[in-house]
Amino acid sequence: MRCRHCQAPLAEQFVDLGTAPPSNAYLKPADLQAPEKYFPLRIRVCTACWLVQTEDYARHDELFGADYAYFSSYSESWLAHARDYVAAMAERFALGSSSLVMEIAANDGYLLQYVQARGIPCLGIEPTASTAAAARQRGLLVREEFFGVELARRLVAEQQSADLLIANNVLAHVPDINDFVAGFAVALNPEGVATFEFPHLLRLVEQVQFDTIYHEHYSYLSLLAVQKIFAHCGLEVFDVQELGTHGGSLRVYAQRADSGSRPASPAVQAMLEQERAAGMASVDFYRGFQARVARVRDDFLGFLIQARKTGKRIAAYGAAAKGNTLLNFAGVRADAIEFVVDRNPAKQDHFLPGSRIPVMPEAQLRVSRPDYVLILPWNLRAELSVQLAYAREWGARLVAAVPRLEIF
Repeated sequence: MRCRHCQAPLAEQFVDLGTAPPSNAYLKPADLQAPEKYFPLRIRVCTACWLVQTEDYARHDELFGADYAYFSSYSESWLAHARDYVAAMAERFALGSSSLVMEIAANDGYLLQYVQARGIPCLGIEPTASTAAAARQRGLLVREEFFGVELARRLVAEQQSADLLIANNVLAHVPDINDFVAGFAVALNPEGVATFEFPHLLRLVEQVQFDTIYHEHYSYLSLLAVQKIFAHCGLEVFDVQELGTHGGSLRVYAQRADSGSRPASPAVQAMLEQERAAGMASVDFYRGFQARVARVRDDFLGFLIQARKTGKRIAAYGAAAKGNTLLNFAGVRADAIEFVVDRNPAKQDHFLPGSRIPVMPEAQLRVSRPDYVLILPWNLRAELSVQLAYAREWGARLVAAVPRLEIF
Protein backbone atom coordinates (compact mmCIF):
# COMPACT_ATOMS: atom_id res chain seq x y z
CA MET A 1 0.00 0.00 0.00
CA ARG A 2 1.10 3.56 -0.76
CA CYS A 3 0.27 6.82 1.00
CA ARG A 4 -2.98 8.33 -0.25
CA HIS A 5 -1.32 11.76 -0.29
CA CYS A 6 2.33 11.44 -1.34
CA GLN A 7 2.38 7.84 -2.71
CA ALA A 8 5.32 6.80 -0.50
CA PRO A 9 5.29 3.11 0.56
CA LEU A 10 3.54 2.50 3.90
CA ALA A 11 5.78 0.17 5.86
CA GLU A 12 5.06 1.38 9.42
CA GLN A 13 1.99 0.03 11.23
CA PHE A 14 0.32 2.24 13.85
CA VAL A 15 -2.36 -0.09 15.24
CA ASP A 16 -4.30 -3.23 14.28
CA LEU A 17 -7.84 -3.38 15.67
CA GLY A 18 -8.69 -6.69 14.05
CA THR A 19 -11.78 -6.84 11.87
CA ALA A 20 -15.10 -5.04 12.18
CA PRO A 21 -18.16 -4.12 10.13
CA PRO A 22 -18.61 -0.46 9.12
CA SER A 23 -19.35 1.48 12.31
CA ASN A 24 -22.57 3.09 11.06
CA ALA A 25 -24.00 -0.04 9.41
CA TYR A 26 -26.80 -0.50 11.94
CA LEU A 27 -28.81 -3.69 11.55
CA LYS A 28 -32.56 -4.02 11.13
CA PRO A 29 -34.24 -6.99 12.84
CA ALA A 30 -34.40 -8.91 9.54
CA ASP A 31 -30.64 -8.44 9.10
CA LEU A 32 -29.97 -10.61 12.15
CA GLN A 33 -30.70 -13.66 10.00
CA ALA A 34 -27.96 -12.74 7.52
CA PRO A 35 -24.16 -12.53 7.73
CA GLU A 36 -22.39 -9.20 8.19
CA LYS A 37 -19.52 -7.93 6.10
CA TYR A 38 -16.34 -7.39 8.12
CA PHE A 39 -13.23 -5.50 7.01
CA PRO A 40 -9.73 -5.38 8.50
CA LEU A 41 -9.18 -2.27 10.59
CA ARG A 42 -5.44 -1.60 10.34
CA ILE A 43 -3.81 1.82 10.42
CA ARG A 44 -0.43 2.76 8.94
CA VAL A 45 1.90 5.76 9.18
CA CYS A 46 3.51 7.47 6.21
CA THR A 47 7.06 8.32 7.28
CA ALA A 48 7.42 10.74 4.35
CA CYS A 49 4.50 13.12 5.02
CA TRP A 50 3.29 11.77 8.43
CA LEU A 51 -0.26 11.14 7.28
CA VAL A 52 -1.74 8.33 9.39
CA GLN A 53 -4.29 6.33 7.40
CA THR A 54 -6.38 3.20 7.11
CA GLU A 55 -5.57 0.31 4.86
CA ASP A 56 -8.31 0.46 2.24
CA TYR A 57 -10.75 -2.43 2.09
CA ALA A 58 -14.21 -0.82 2.28
CA ARG A 59 -15.55 1.22 -0.65
CA HIS A 60 -16.71 4.77 0.00
CA ASP A 61 -20.29 4.02 -1.05
CA GLU A 62 -20.44 1.09 1.39
CA LEU A 63 -19.73 3.47 4.28
CA PHE A 64 -21.87 6.45 3.28
CA GLY A 65 -25.07 4.95 1.90
CA ALA A 66 -28.66 6.12 1.67
CA ASP A 67 -29.46 4.92 5.21
CA TYR A 68 -26.51 6.67 6.87
CA ALA A 69 -27.59 7.02 10.48
CA TYR A 70 -25.37 9.76 11.96
CA PHE A 71 -27.35 12.96 12.51
CA SER A 72 -25.44 15.85 14.09
CA SER A 73 -28.43 17.60 15.67
CA TYR A 74 -28.96 15.10 18.49
CA SER A 75 -26.12 16.57 20.56
CA GLU A 76 -26.96 19.81 22.35
CA SER A 77 -23.29 20.61 22.91
CA TRP A 78 -22.52 20.13 19.21
CA LEU A 79 -25.39 22.46 18.25
CA ALA A 80 -24.00 25.06 20.64
CA HIS A 81 -20.56 24.60 19.08
CA ALA A 82 -22.03 25.18 15.60
CA ARG A 83 -23.97 28.27 16.71
CA ASP A 84 -20.89 29.81 18.32
CA TYR A 85 -18.79 29.01 15.25
CA VAL A 86 -21.24 30.78 12.92
CA ALA A 87 -21.33 33.87 15.14
CA ALA A 88 -17.52 34.00 15.30
CA MET A 89 -17.01 33.55 11.56
CA ALA A 90 -19.69 36.08 10.63
CA GLU A 91 -17.95 38.69 12.78
CA ARG A 92 -14.34 37.82 11.89
CA PHE A 93 -14.88 37.69 8.13
CA ALA A 94 -17.70 40.27 7.85
CA LEU A 95 -20.18 37.83 6.31
CA GLY A 96 -23.53 39.24 5.23
CA SER A 97 -26.31 39.12 2.68
CA SER A 98 -23.87 39.42 -0.22
CA SER A 99 -21.70 36.51 0.96
CA LEU A 100 -21.96 32.82 0.19
CA VAL A 101 -21.26 30.23 2.87
CA MET A 102 -20.87 26.64 1.76
CA GLU A 103 -20.57 23.63 4.05
CA ILE A 104 -19.11 20.36 2.82
CA ALA A 105 -20.72 17.41 4.60
CA ALA A 106 -23.60 19.57 5.81
CA ASN A 107 -25.28 16.55 7.42
CA ASP A 108 -28.78 17.41 8.69
CA GLY A 109 -28.30 21.19 8.55
CA TYR A 110 -27.13 21.40 12.18
CA LEU A 111 -24.80 24.33 11.31
CA LEU A 112 -26.23 25.99 8.21
CA GLN A 113 -29.49 26.63 10.04
CA TYR A 114 -27.61 29.29 12.02
CA VAL A 115 -26.11 30.78 8.84
CA GLN A 116 -29.57 30.95 7.26
CA ALA A 117 -31.02 32.56 10.41
CA ARG A 118 -28.52 35.43 9.99
CA GLY A 119 -29.73 36.08 6.45
CA ILE A 120 -26.47 34.87 4.89
CA PRO A 121 -26.91 32.87 1.65
CA CYS A 122 -25.71 29.29 2.09
CA LEU A 123 -25.43 25.96 0.34
CA GLY A 124 -24.88 22.50 1.76
CA ILE A 125 -23.04 19.68 0.04
CA GLU A 126 -24.11 16.34 1.54
CA PRO A 127 -23.82 12.94 -0.19
CA THR A 128 -25.98 10.89 2.20
CA ALA A 129 -29.67 10.90 1.30
CA SER A 130 -30.98 10.50 4.86
CA THR A 131 -29.21 13.54 6.30
CA ALA A 132 -29.65 15.66 3.15
CA ALA A 133 -33.41 15.11 3.41
CA ALA A 134 -33.34 16.26 7.04
CA ALA A 135 -31.44 19.42 6.04
CA ARG A 136 -33.98 20.20 3.31
CA GLN A 137 -36.76 19.92 5.88
CA ARG A 138 -35.12 22.91 7.58
CA GLY A 139 -35.51 24.87 4.35
CA LEU A 140 -31.85 24.59 3.39
CA LEU A 141 -30.53 24.25 -0.13
CA VAL A 142 -28.53 21.01 -0.41
CA ARG A 143 -26.72 19.29 -3.25
CA GLU A 144 -26.57 15.53 -2.75
CA GLU A 145 -23.08 14.81 -4.08
CA PHE A 146 -19.55 13.96 -2.96
CA PHE A 147 -17.23 16.97 -3.07
CA GLY A 148 -14.04 17.20 -5.08
CA VAL A 149 -12.45 19.15 -7.92
CA GLU A 150 -15.07 18.15 -10.48
CA LEU A 151 -18.01 19.39 -8.37
CA ALA A 152 -16.06 22.52 -7.37
CA ARG A 153 -15.57 23.42 -11.02
CA ARG A 154 -19.28 23.00 -11.72
CA LEU A 155 -20.14 25.23 -8.76
CA VAL A 156 -17.80 27.96 -10.00
CA ALA A 157 -19.29 27.69 -13.48
CA GLU A 158 -22.70 28.26 -11.86
CA GLN A 159 -21.40 31.43 -10.15
CA GLN A 160 -21.30 29.73 -6.75
CA SER A 161 -17.84 30.52 -5.41
CA ALA A 162 -17.67 30.60 -1.61
CA ASP A 163 -16.59 33.36 0.73
CA LEU A 164 -16.51 30.80 3.55
CA LEU A 165 -16.10 27.07 2.96
CA ILE A 166 -16.72 24.88 6.01
CA ALA A 167 -15.47 21.32 6.54
CA ASN A 168 -16.27 20.13 10.05
CA ASN A 169 -15.22 16.55 10.80
CA VAL A 170 -15.10 15.50 7.15
CA LEU A 171 -11.42 15.81 6.17
CA ALA A 172 -10.75 12.45 7.84
CA HIS A 173 -13.65 10.86 5.94
CA VAL A 174 -12.43 11.22 2.35
CA PRO A 175 -10.51 8.47 0.53
CA ASP A 176 -8.96 10.84 -2.04
CA ILE A 177 -7.74 13.57 0.26
CA ASN A 178 -5.81 15.37 -2.52
CA ASP A 179 -8.86 15.71 -4.77
CA PHE A 180 -11.01 16.80 -1.83
CA VAL A 181 -8.64 19.54 -0.65
CA ALA A 182 -7.87 20.72 -4.19
CA GLY A 183 -11.61 21.26 -4.62
CA PHE A 184 -11.47 23.93 -1.91
CA ALA A 185 -8.82 25.87 -3.82
CA VAL A 186 -11.17 25.82 -6.82
CA ALA A 187 -14.44 26.65 -5.04
CA LEU A 188 -13.12 29.53 -2.91
CA ASN A 189 -13.37 33.15 -3.99
CA PRO A 190 -9.91 34.75 -4.41
CA GLU A 191 -10.06 36.19 -0.86
CA GLY A 192 -12.28 33.46 0.55
CA VAL A 193 -11.56 31.41 3.68
CA ALA A 194 -11.89 27.70 4.35
CA THR A 195 -12.03 26.22 7.84
CA PHE A 196 -11.46 22.57 8.67
CA GLU A 197 -12.12 20.91 12.01
CA PHE A 198 -10.82 17.43 12.78
CA PRO A 199 -9.76 15.36 15.80
CA HIS A 200 -6.11 16.06 16.56
CA LEU A 201 -3.87 13.01 16.16
CA LEU A 202 -1.68 14.30 18.98
CA ARG A 203 -4.56 13.98 21.44
CA LEU A 204 -5.62 10.61 20.01
CA VAL A 205 -2.19 9.17 20.77
CA GLU A 206 -1.65 10.92 24.10
CA GLN A 207 -5.04 9.86 25.45
CA VAL A 208 -5.30 6.44 23.74
CA GLN A 209 -8.48 7.49 21.92
CA PHE A 210 -8.34 4.39 19.73
CA ASP A 211 -12.14 4.20 19.39
CA THR A 212 -11.93 7.28 17.15
CA ILE A 213 -10.52 4.82 14.61
CA TYR A 214 -13.04 3.24 12.26
CA HIS A 215 -13.41 2.58 8.55
CA GLU A 216 -15.13 5.89 7.78
CA HIS A 217 -12.04 7.70 9.08
CA TYR A 218 -9.54 7.19 6.29
CA SER A 219 -7.04 9.69 7.76
CA TYR A 220 -5.82 10.71 11.24
CA LEU A 221 -4.48 14.20 11.12
CA SER A 222 -1.75 16.42 12.51
CA LEU A 223 -1.01 19.98 11.42
CA LEU A 224 2.35 18.70 10.13
CA ALA A 225 0.55 16.47 7.62
CA VAL A 226 -2.30 18.87 6.87
CA GLN A 227 0.02 21.77 6.03
CA LYS A 228 1.87 19.58 3.51
CA ILE A 229 -1.35 18.35 1.92
CA PHE A 230 -2.82 21.85 1.70
CA ALA A 231 0.32 23.32 0.13
CA HIS A 232 0.33 20.54 -2.46
CA CYS A 233 -3.32 21.26 -3.30
CA GLY A 234 -3.16 25.06 -3.57
CA LEU A 235 -4.12 26.14 -0.06
CA GLU A 236 -2.15 28.04 2.58
CA VAL A 237 -2.73 27.65 6.32
CA PHE A 238 -2.91 31.05 8.03
CA ASP A 239 -4.34 30.23 11.47
CA VAL A 240 -5.08 27.32 13.79
CA GLN A 241 -7.02 26.92 17.03
CA GLU A 242 -7.22 24.09 19.55
CA LEU A 243 -10.75 22.97 20.40
CA GLY A 244 -12.15 20.72 23.09
CA THR A 245 -14.52 18.86 20.76
CA HIS A 246 -14.14 15.14 20.08
CA GLY A 247 -11.54 14.74 22.80
CA GLY A 248 -9.32 17.48 21.35
CA SER A 249 -9.56 18.90 17.83
CA LEU A 250 -7.92 21.49 15.62
CA ARG A 251 -9.65 24.19 13.61
CA VAL A 252 -7.43 25.10 10.68
CA TYR A 253 -7.98 28.26 8.63
CA ALA A 254 -6.80 28.26 5.03
CA GLN A 255 -6.84 30.53 1.99
CA ARG A 256 -5.96 30.17 -1.65
CA ALA A 257 -2.19 30.12 -2.04
CA ASP A 258 -2.40 32.09 -5.29
CA SER A 259 -4.56 34.97 -4.08
CA GLY A 260 -5.10 34.94 -0.30
CA SER A 261 -3.56 37.88 1.52
CA ARG A 262 -4.02 37.11 5.22
CA PRO A 263 -0.73 36.90 7.15
CA ALA A 264 0.07 33.72 9.03
CA SER A 265 -0.79 33.77 12.72
CA PRO A 266 1.98 32.88 15.21
CA ALA A 267 -0.35 30.04 16.31
CA VAL A 268 0.53 28.09 13.17
CA GLN A 269 4.24 27.89 13.90
CA ALA A 270 3.56 27.31 17.60
CA MET A 271 1.38 24.27 16.83
CA LEU A 272 3.93 22.86 14.39
CA GLU A 273 6.63 23.22 17.05
CA GLN A 274 4.38 21.55 19.64
CA GLU A 275 3.84 18.56 17.34
CA ARG A 276 7.54 18.27 16.52
CA ALA A 277 8.43 18.51 20.23
CA ALA A 278 6.01 15.66 20.93
CA GLY A 279 7.88 13.58 18.35
CA MET A 280 5.17 13.42 15.67
CA ALA A 281 7.80 13.62 12.93
CA SER A 282 9.45 10.39 14.10
CA VAL A 283 8.32 6.76 14.08
CA ASP A 284 8.96 6.39 17.82
CA PHE A 285 5.88 8.53 18.53
CA TYR A 286 3.63 5.96 16.87
CA ARG A 287 5.26 2.76 18.11
CA GLY A 288 3.88 1.25 21.30
CA PHE A 289 0.33 2.46 20.69
CA GLN A 290 -0.88 -1.12 20.14
CA ALA A 291 0.14 -2.17 23.66
CA ARG A 292 -1.55 0.88 25.21
CA VAL A 293 -4.76 0.09 23.32
CA ALA A 294 -4.66 -3.51 24.56
CA ARG A 295 -4.44 -2.30 28.16
CA VAL A 296 -7.58 -0.16 27.76
CA ARG A 297 -9.42 -3.12 26.22
CA ASP A 298 -8.32 -5.48 28.99
CA ASP A 299 -9.40 -3.09 31.75
CA PHE A 300 -12.80 -2.74 30.08
CA LEU A 301 -13.23 -6.50 29.77
CA GLY A 302 -12.17 -6.92 33.40
CA PHE A 303 -14.94 -4.54 34.47
CA LEU A 304 -17.55 -6.41 32.40
CA ILE A 305 -16.49 -9.79 33.77
CA GLN A 306 -16.52 -8.57 37.38
CA ALA A 307 -19.95 -6.99 36.93
CA ARG A 308 -21.32 -10.22 35.55
CA LYS A 309 -19.83 -12.27 38.40
CA THR A 310 -21.51 -10.01 40.95
CA GLY A 311 -24.89 -10.01 39.19
CA LYS A 312 -24.73 -6.39 38.05
CA ARG A 313 -26.61 -5.32 34.91
CA ILE A 314 -25.10 -3.00 32.31
CA ALA A 315 -26.69 -0.84 29.61
CA ALA A 316 -25.00 1.71 27.39
CA TYR A 317 -25.79 5.23 26.26
CA GLY A 318 -25.13 6.46 22.72
CA ALA A 319 -25.08 4.21 19.65
CA ALA A 320 -21.94 5.99 18.51
CA ALA A 321 -19.48 4.85 15.85
CA LYS A 322 -16.64 5.10 18.37
CA GLY A 323 -18.58 2.79 20.68
CA ASN A 324 -18.81 0.21 17.92
CA THR A 325 -15.04 0.26 17.52
CA LEU A 326 -14.60 -0.37 21.24
CA LEU A 327 -17.20 -3.14 21.44
CA ASN A 328 -16.00 -4.99 18.36
CA PHE A 329 -12.32 -4.77 19.27
CA ALA A 330 -13.14 -6.11 22.74
CA GLY A 331 -15.47 -8.81 21.38
CA VAL A 332 -18.41 -7.62 23.51
CA ARG A 333 -21.91 -8.90 22.76
CA ALA A 334 -25.43 -8.55 24.18
CA ASP A 335 -24.73 -11.07 26.94
CA ALA A 336 -22.48 -8.45 28.57
CA ILE A 337 -24.36 -5.24 27.70
CA GLU A 338 -28.13 -5.69 27.54
CA PHE A 339 -29.02 -2.73 25.34
CA VAL A 340 -27.89 0.73 24.27
CA VAL A 341 -30.16 3.79 24.23
CA ASP A 342 -29.98 6.64 21.75
CA ARG A 343 -32.07 9.74 21.07
CA ASN A 344 -31.79 9.32 17.30
CA PRO A 345 -34.96 7.60 15.98
CA ALA A 346 -32.99 6.42 12.91
CA LYS A 347 -30.96 4.14 15.20
CA GLN A 348 -33.74 2.98 17.52
CA ASP A 349 -35.19 -0.50 16.94
CA HIS A 350 -31.95 -1.44 15.19
CA PHE A 351 -28.92 -3.38 16.40
CA LEU A 352 -25.29 -2.30 16.68
CA PRO A 353 -23.09 -3.67 13.89
CA GLY A 354 -20.97 -6.60 15.01
CA SER A 355 -22.03 -6.77 18.64
CA ARG A 356 -25.73 -6.90 17.69
CA ILE A 357 -26.73 -5.14 20.90
CA PRO A 358 -30.29 -3.72 20.55
CA VAL A 359 -30.73 0.07 20.30
CA MET A 360 -33.69 1.47 22.23
CA PRO A 361 -35.17 4.87 23.15
CA GLU A 362 -33.72 6.53 26.23
CA ALA A 363 -36.91 5.81 28.20
CA GLN A 364 -35.79 2.18 28.41
CA LEU A 365 -33.24 3.16 31.07
CA ARG A 366 -36.00 4.14 33.50
CA VAL A 367 -37.86 0.92 32.74
CA SER A 368 -34.89 -1.46 33.10
CA ARG A 369 -32.92 0.40 35.79
CA PRO A 370 -29.48 -1.08 35.08
CA ASP A 371 -26.74 -0.92 37.70
CA TYR A 372 -24.27 0.71 35.29
CA VAL A 373 -24.69 2.95 32.24
CA LEU A 374 -21.66 2.81 29.93
CA ILE A 375 -21.12 6.15 28.13
CA LEU A 376 -19.95 5.17 24.63
CA PRO A 377 -19.53 8.73 23.22
CA TRP A 378 -17.13 9.65 26.04
CA ASN A 379 -16.38 12.98 24.37
CA LEU A 380 -19.90 14.05 25.45
CA ARG A 381 -19.35 12.88 29.02
CA ALA A 382 -20.02 16.27 30.65
CA GLU A 383 -23.26 16.77 28.71
CA LEU A 384 -24.46 13.22 29.32
CA SER A 385 -23.59 13.24 33.03
CA VAL A 386 -26.13 16.03 33.45
CA GLN A 387 -28.64 14.45 31.09
CA LEU A 388 -28.50 11.10 32.92
CA ALA A 389 -28.58 12.50 36.45
CA TYR A 390 -31.95 10.79 36.94
CA ALA A 391 -30.17 7.40 37.00
CA ARG A 392 -29.14 8.24 40.57
CA GLU A 393 -32.77 7.59 41.56
CA TRP A 394 -32.06 3.87 41.54
CA GLY A 395 -28.36 4.06 42.39
CA ALA A 396 -26.94 3.52 38.90
CA ARG A 397 -23.38 4.57 38.22
CA LEU A 398 -21.94 5.89 34.96
CA VAL A 399 -18.92 4.28 33.31
CA ALA A 400 -16.42 5.40 30.66
CA ALA A 401 -13.95 2.94 29.14
CA VAL A 402 -11.87 5.36 27.04
CA PRO A 403 -9.33 6.87 27.45
CA ARG A 404 -9.26 4.85 30.69
CA LEU A 405 -11.79 2.96 32.75
CA GLU A 406 -13.69 5.28 35.12
CA ILE A 407 -16.76 4.64 37.25
CA PHE A 408 -18.39 7.83 38.46
